[in-house]
Order: sequence, then structure tokens, then C-alpha cells
Amino acid sequence: MLPLKIAWRFLRSSLAQTLLIIAGIAVGIAVQVFIGSLITSLQGSLVQKTIGSSPHITLADPTEGQPVVYSPFMRKVLAGTMGVSAIVPVRSLNVLYSNNTDKVPLTLVGGEAGQLNLIYRLSQRTVEGNPTLKQGEIVIGTDLAKKYLLIPGDKMQVNSGSGTQVSLLITGIVDLGSSAANLRTAFVGPDLPRAQLGFRADQYSAIQVQLSDPFGSTAIATAWRGQFGGVKVSDWQVDNKDLLQALSSQSLSSYMIQVFVLVAVALGIASTLAMSAVQKTKQIGILKALGMADGDTGSIFVWQSVIMGVAGTTLGVLVGFGLIAGFTFGTAKSGAGFPITPQPGFIAISITVGILVALLSAIIPTRNTARLDPIEVIQNG
Repeated sequence: MLPLKIAWRFLRSSLAQTLLIIAGIAVGIAVQVFIGSLITSLQGSLVQKTIGSSPHITLADPTEGQPVVYSPFMRKVLAGTMGVSAIVPVRSLNVLYSNNTDKVPLTLVGGEAGQLNLIYRLSQRTVEGNPTLKQGEIVIGTDLAKKYLLIPGDKMQVNSGSGTQVSLLITGIVDLGSSAANLRTAFVGPDLPRAQLGFRADQYSAIQVQLSDPFGSTAIATAWRGQFGGVKVSDWQVDNKDLLQALSSQSLSSYMIQVFVLVAVALGIASTLAMSAVQKTKQIGILKALGMADGDTGSIFVWQSVIMGVAGTTLGVLVGFGLIAGFTFGTAKSGAGFPITPQPGFIAISITVGILVALLSAIIPTRNTARLDPIEVIQNG
């Protein structure tokens, strides 16, 4: 492997220059890994906070206030759909909370505690108490509790639309991640809403569904609309177009940054190799005069690109992981951060692209070397 040995010798003879270009590649790949992982994790965090504890697809009657029948056919279709991770039938009851001075509108979401926990994560979101939902019990949001100084063990009076007053025992206080939800939403067992609404056992206000992949909701919702006639099927992606547009803009800006970084890295490698080709013109001419083929002399610069590309990319990945760790550590105490999860697939692509860019940068010096006339080089000294 004579070309490899010569390439290594050339790199060592210009060590400072070699280290600079390796550092340039490392910075480019580190930015790739960090920015890509940052944007991906940020999007995941936004989606989780926005719809992580809410239904991705909701099935309800087209007429507001009317119940949807949770038929055996619907049960079979929903349970048999690939990607469905939770199915929660709920009954919603609008009431007024009265504390003798104020009357606050509340939406009581009624259901079995175990089922509600699948979507709303009540156990994980509890800040006080134990969120049980036995008959006569209620779980409220943090904003409502703070505003009216409520704690677990307190009794709260609610009035339904029919004028019935019910006393409920607060068992838990949860943070639903939204000020509006924490102030206006509460959870109760299935009996109270059913009795007040007069629904049959198979009638519900809505059937709420969560998916393992939230972005698969549109295809599934479309299929269900064709299967359930007379049922309104709502898709979170349709209801959150602004959020999806923001996520798309984030991705686009991330891609633009990465492209510019790669272009800068490619230009840096190409210029370095071009300078190296000019500096080593005499040595290359002598090698060609001694019988080295054009392909072998050109491969010297290809090997230089491979060595610098692999070294710079490896260092860049390590620096990228260091940036991720530093960001996570630096923002952990402030509470403003979010966990950055390195994406193995994205990192593999970054490594491939980094090495490929280095190889493509060797095209110009390789072509120039192939045109080199050894006699002219030796004659011109």
C-alpha cells in the first residue's frame, strides 16, 4: 500500500495543517450531531408536552352533547388496529364548582382510574395526594387547587346542569401541563357522569384513543371514518396545525444549518488538499517519473481524505456527545432544559456524510495530479 504510506508521510510533514483540517471536520460533525439531536429531542419534548397526555384520536357523536355508542364492532376495530396503545371511553359532565363566593365552570372527565391513567398519566402527574376515583371522589388540577386553597381531603361542592348539588372528596392534585386544563378539568369515577347524563352502559361522551406513533393518527383516523358511519373522528394533527407547522419550520432550519456546515467542511478539505497537491508537485512528479501510475498518485490524496475524514468524524462524534452531555448538565438545575437523546440512525448518517464529503473533496487535487507531466515538473525544478 505505497500510496497510503506516502499519504501518511505527506500528512505528517504538514502536521499543523493536518490537525487544523481534522479539527474543522470535527467541529462540523459535532455541530451536525448536536443540532440534529437537539432539534429531534426538542420536537419530541414539545409533542409529548402537547399531546403526550391527551388523546390522539377522538370518536364522538357529530351532534355536541349526544352520546356515541361504544358497540362491539367498534371495540373490535379499535382493539385490532395496529399502533393503538390505549382506548379510553369517557363521559364528560359540565358542572359549576361553588365555594360560596365564586362559581367556576369545570369539566368532569369520568372513567375508571386505571383506564384514565393510560392517557392522562394521573399517577405520574400527581403533586399531592393519591389520585383514586372511587364513588364520591375527585382529582383536580394544580391551578384550581392553588386559586381556591384546596388540598387532598377537602370537600368540594359541584352543581350539575340539572341543579343537583354533589359533594366530592378531593383525593389528589395533578399537574396536566396546561394552566387552562389545571383550572378547568377534573376527574371522577364513571358513576356520577353516567347518572347525571342518563347514558346507557354502552353510551359515552367520547372514545379517546392514543397511538404508539402520534404522527400515524391521520391515516388511522381516515380509515376509521370509512368504517364508523355517523361518528365524528377527530385527529390531533388536524386540530394542531400550528404546532405541526412550527415543528416543520424547526426541521427545515436544522437541515439548512447542517448543509451550510457540510459545505464549509468540504471547502476546507478541498482547499487544504489542493494546497497540498501544489506543495507536493515536485515529489509527485518524481514518483510519476519513477513509474508510479496516475491512479496511484491520485489515490495518495484520496487516502489523505480518508484519514482526515475518519479522524475528524470520530473526534466530531465524541465532541457532539460531549456537547449533549454539557447541555443536559447545564440546564438540569435551571428546569428549563429537556433531555437530549442521541439518535443512532442520525449519527450513523452524519458519520457517512462526513467521510463522503471528505472523499468528494479529493476530486480536484486527484484530477490535477493525473494531468501532471513529470518531465515538466523536473525541468522546472
